[in-house]
Parts: sequence; structure tokens; C-alpha cells
Amino acid sequence: MADWFLNLPVFWMGLIVFVATFLIAGGVYLVVTRLAETEWARAFKAVSPGLLPVLGVLFALLVGFIAVEVWNTFDRAKTAVATEASALRAVVLLAGNFPEEQKTRIDALINRHIEVAIHQEWPEMAHQQATLSPLPTHLLEALHNAFTLTTADGGQRAAQPELITALRTALDARRQRIVISESSVGAVKWLAILFQALCTLVAIAMVHADNRRACAITVTLFATGAALSVLLIAAYSRPFTGEISVTPELLKQVIATEAKEDTSR
Repeated sequence: MADWFLNLPVFWMGLIVFVATFLIAGGVYLVVTRLAETEWARAFKAVSPGLLPVLGVLFALLVGFIAVEVWNTFDRAKTAVATEASALRAVVLLAGNFPEEQKTRIDALINRHIEVAIHQEWPEMAHQQATLSPLPTHLLEALHNAFTLTTADGGQRAAQPELITALRTALDARRQRIVISESSVGAVKWLAILFQALCTLVAIAMVHADNRRACAITVTLFATGAALSVLLIAAYSRPFTGEISVTPELLKQVIATEAKEDTSR
């Protein structure tokens, strides 16, 4: 689905989805009710109402499978960002066990990594342009510094391997969020949902073609449900895109916390 649509606020996204759905439903209603006044009426009456539950179940299954995939991906994206933020916070805390010069160098590298993530990687992830090709140089430099730290006592010797583990966790979490940012609902899946919804809509109109009021009510009800389903999937289809997305707020808090600690000193 187009970037401009997925980057819209949910209100405008919903407005477009509902207007388009109701226009299509209105077109189906007009075409079917007009045809019901011709020789097609006999064919419509021959359509079994038992077809509707089958089509409805097929539509529900398609929506359910895709929705579960979308929300699982969204949850994985939140987990990756939370893991990265937690690991970076652990690095900041563990660095406090070392001399001020070494601690300041590691803190500066962590802050630069977060700034790059917020101002460069997040916009790229929102447009699915982020890749693993650019290396996280600041994290890698921090990891190199962690390996070369000179430990003077038991506390520093215990903190060093924990510091290295936290940096490796942050590196892995960054890789995960970039990989997840490439996830989306494919065109084939969208076509399957929309075409199945259209088939169900036409079948509902055909079964109720001899009663215009009942036809209008049932078509409107199904169109509303279909529009809601499409809106939910579209709003969550890309975890780093749009109003409902995973933000770098947790990473910002790591910088904010560090700034408070420096001020308190």
C-alpha cells in the first residue's frame, strides 16, 4: 500500500477507507437492484443464502490470518526497541564502575548512536529504506573500548563482561528492528482481502435483491465491518510507519536519563 496513505493520521486514513468502501458498496447495491428488475431476477433468487456463511468465514479467515501476522510483527518491533533501550541503559549504568574518562567516552558513543537512530535510521525505517549495510560505528567503537578497558579492582572486572554482553545485545536488537522495518502486508494479501470482501458484498446483495431495504441494510453492515478490518490492518501493517507506530521514545529516555545524572553531579 502507498506510503502517503500509510503515513496519514488514523482519522484521515479511516475516512478514505470508509468513503471508498461505501462508494463500492453503493455501486454494488445499485447494480444488483437494477439487474433484479430484469431477467437476472430469476438467477438471483436461485442463489442459495447458504453461500453467505461460507463467504463470510473465508473473509474472516483471511482477515484473521493477516491481522495476527501484522500484530505479531508490531509486537516484535516494540520488543526489539525496548531490548535495545534496556541494553543501552545497562551500558550507561555499568560504565559508571570505571574511571571518569572511560565512562565519558562510552557515554558519548552511546548518545551518538541514539542520535543516529532517531534522526537517520527511524525516517529510513518508516519508508522501508533502512538496511544492514551501514555499520553502527558508534556501538562498535563502544564495544571495542569495552574490550580494551583496564580493570583495577574486582568490581570493574565483574562489570566488564556484563558491559560487553549489553553492547552485543544492543547490536542484535538494532539488527532486529531494521529487519522488522522491512515487513509489510504484500500486494497479493491485500488483493485477496479486497476481492473476497467484494465477492461477499455481491453475494449479500444478490440474496437480498428482492427486498431493497433489507439489501441496503445488510450491504451497509458488511461494508462497515470490511472497512474496519482494512483500516486496522493498514494502520498496523508497517510497525515504524504512520501515526500508530513504534517510536524511538525509549531510546530518547536513555539520553534524557544520562543528562539528568550529569546535571545532578
